[in-house]
Amino acid sequence: MLDEKNIQTLIKHGYFSELDVYFAGLMTRISGQGSPGLFLAAALVSRATSQGHVCLDLSSLNEIPLIVGESGTEPILFPPLPEWREILVSSSVVGRPGDYRPLIFDDRTRLYLYRYWEYEKTLANTLAQKAALKVEKIDVPLLRKGISRLFSKDRTNGTDWQKVAAFVSVMKKFCVISGGPGTGKSTLIAKILALILEQTINYGEIHVALAAPTGKAAARLQEAVNKAKEGLSTDKQIKAAIVPDASTIHRLLGTINGSPYFRHNAENLLPFQLVVIDEASMVDLALMSKLVRAIPSAARLILLGDRDQLASVEAGAVLGDICNTAPINSFSKTFSKSLCEITGENIDISQDTTGSPLQDCVVQLQKNYRFGIESGIGKVSTAVNRGDGDLALDQMKGRTYHDIAWKALPTANKLYSQLKDSVLRGYKPYLTTTDPFEAFQLFEQFRIMCTLRKGPYGVLAVNHLVEQILQDNKLINLDMSWYKGRPVLITRNDYEIGLFNGDICIILPDPESNSDLRAFFVSQDRTLRKFLPFRLPEHETAYAMTVHKSQGSEFENALLLLPDRTSPVMTRELIYTGITRAKKSVEVWGREPVFLEGIKQRTFRASGLRDALRY
Repeated sequence: MLDEKNIQTLIKHGYFSELDVYFAGLMTRISGQGSPGLFLAAALVSRATSQGHVCLDLSSLNEIPLIVGESGTEPILFPPLPEWREILVSSSVVGRPGDYRPLIFDDRTRLYLYRYWEYEKTLANTLAQKAALKVEKIDVPLLRKGISRLFSKDRTNGTDWQKVAAFVSVMKKFCVISGGPGTGKSTLIAKILALILEQTINYGEIHVALAAPTGKAAARLQEAVNKAKEGLSTDKQIKAAIVPDASTIHRLLGTINGSPYFRHNAENLLPFQLVVIDEASMVDLALMSKLVRAIPSAARLILLGDRDQLASVEAGAVLGDICNTAPINSFSKTFSKSLCEITGENIDISQDTTGSPLQDCVVQLQKNYRFGIESGIGKVSTAVNRGDGDLALDQMKGRTYHDIAWKALPTANKLYSQLKDSVLRGYKPYLTTTDPFEAFQLFEQFRIMCTLRKGPYGVLAVNHLVEQILQDNKLINLDMSWYKGRPVLITRNDYEIGLFNGDICIILPDPESNSDLRAFFVSQDRTLRKFLPFRLPEHETAYAMTVHKSQGSEFENALLLLPDRTSPVMTRELIYTGITRAKKSVEVWGREPVFLEGIKQRTFRASGLRDALRY
């Protein structure tokens, strides 16, 4: 039986944070109930959201023992679900869907903080409504000619899923395109923009917004579209109309300093008829909900991303939930017939409907243009995705492929000597140039990625080791904290000076300021921005970075450093994300049992979005 003593035991042993305890205490005081069951539920839902979950699923905790306390003490059990449900529905602080209460208990077994329930409901309703909207004035002959002109007619590799994605993007107000690195998502966008502009240019100017969660990802999107549009087989007028000016989502919506709200919202809509979001797997529930609320109902929305990557740092796994509302590339018979008539792509349909309004809106790209059949990165990442750790390990250890290799993790006291060659080979080139643009280009050639921040194999320790190696080889001078060549990662947004979480700078002498050191950034238009180092917002050295921080980036070569023991953050998605950051080669350093256990672990985010989008 759960009682006050049990609650105090949980608090004593650090099961809850101070915030969890404060919130739970507030809920019990407001309700007028001294109920341990209410306190526990409120503390757990607070804890769940801090761990990235949108809600607390009580069914997953039904009478599970919590082993805490000293040896020989009785385990603490979560209350039986019927009893717990009765406690919650009878409380004045717990409402049903549609009520305005601090906590919302849905029609199933999910308990939400009100704002997360509202975010989820808003997003699900908006996406379903947008998916159901019919696109008017489709010039079918023009579309058929455009798709034929922009896409190859190669039939040897089965269905051309890029062509399918382009068709869906033109025919639907909402489209999701998922695919791993190298499947051509960014290049595909240029073709989609051309097709949509060809359809709409006779009806007036169409305003397009390209955005991504981070400045780095936005810059990559802008560069990719700008490069791809030059090779398009379309009119000069259409090419000229493709203006790939990408921004961060926060900048697009217009941040209000000191506020969680944006200038653009349901009352002040964005002035665009098409919004394209890249790296959508990084977008959390709250931000995605605010974004769709600010997009005009008649506007198109296209989400690009990799559903197999890590979910957002904040609560939710929006892209994964959307993509998993139906089997991969399953379309209705009616939509498939139209697809075949216009594109010539014939898709085998085994069922007419999945019950999801998004059935005809989601496309999974299959062909990889970067990692061919001889690519170890492609083979290993596929094995990791399938959960086949043994195969992935064999492929890396067998040295069959030139672009990926496994190395046994050295002990902490030998890490310096083992890292030395890789560090000098990877970082010496950028440290010996005086040109800022060249320094950035060379710095992006190599990166060390860690899964953890702390510990001997974490980012903090590894950055220190790298600095020692470079100092000992006279490439940097650690006598000063701001030394020439120091790479710095911004970790907090500063909207006043226009620097954002994920931006990277390099500290270099400024010839225009008597060679004094400045923090140089490359902006999205490929120009240099420079700041006095002391003006930078929160930051950290960036020779090594977490896999989470590496999302939205690509490096020519990479070293993925796994920990020496299992960890809750060591998951299949994290390993996949780390491996696929490399374009040419990657080394994975780890211990086999830790790697295999990590492959077994999946990232799970409790959410009701998937169910809400199925009906």
